[in-house]
Amino acid sequence: MATANLAAKVRSTAGKGAARKLRAVGEVPAIVYGHGREPQSLAINTYTLERMLEKVSYKTTVIELEVAGASTARTLIREIQRHPFKRHILHVDFQELVAGEKVTVRVPLVFVGTPEGVRTGGGILDQVMHEMEISCDPADIPNHIDVDVSQLVIGHSIHVGEVKVPAGVEVLDDSAAPVCVCSIPKAVVEEVPAEAAAAPAEPELIRKAKEDEEGAEGEGGAAPAAEKKK
Repeated sequence: MATANLAAKVRSTAGKGAARKLRAVGEVPAIVYGHGREPQSLAINTYTLERMLEKVSYKTTVIELEVAGASTARTLIREIQRHPFKRHILHVDFQELVAGEKVTVRVPLVFVGTPEGVRTGGGILDQVMHEMEISCDPADIPNHIDVDVSQLVIGHSIHVGEVKVPAGVEVLDDSAAPVCVCSIPKAVVEEVPAEAAAAPAEPELIRKAKEDEEGAEGEGGAAPAAEKKK
């Protein structure tokens, strides 16, 4: 489980106008909520938040949120709202974690090894899934889940149910869903129609042979006509 520390202060204002004023002075409006607590409006230093997000994967990192320099809450960032094209942060939602209460998170997949079909058959690895949804205790949240692809051959795939996960982790995705597949390169597949298209060349020889036969019959048939005239 990865952790990070972040300071926040309580804010008493709300609404779009108040949020714009916060951003103008270098702060991001935020909220923290959770089981058994009232939602609380916060303000976080924009620079500090952005530097933290550069260093951690927020989806799987437990944030020790220090509010007003006093109370500390163990949280997960549930949503980061960004400007559509400027990409700066508009708002952040934190969920407070409760001891003994499981959370649902999406964890990135890391593909380990080179598939057998790539090494010996010239295949390619298609990564169908890049994250996996899991449920576990906050203390058991893995930074990522490894997927061993070293034995994968061309035409075969690995499914969710075949991926090994750490103890205490429950996978919520469909066990039959494909995670990755080793495929034949498209360039090889596209050569087949080209070869098939070249196959009809043979009938041209048959037609040519027929024309030669007809020509020969014409030459042979002219002699009897001349003999009749004689």
